[in-house]
Amino acid sequence: MLDKNKFKYFVANKNLTLAEVAVKLGMNPATLSKKLNGTTDFTRQEIQLFKDIIGLSEAEMLSIFFA
Repeated sequence: MLDKNKFKYFVANKNLTLAEVAVKLGMNPATLSKKLNGTTDFTRQEIQLFKDIIGLSEAEMLSIFFA
């Protein structure tokens, strides 16, 4: 299960907005919102890309997407 608060924490910690992260992930901000609200799931590729964009460790990534 996605930890939405941790996701937002790491985004803010990098001084990025959710809209900027959505663009970097190659999606519309509305799509990111759906994913954060659990309407749709993140793909493996999106999770890996987010990890790379934010500079997360493996443990941090797991704590966000597989809490």
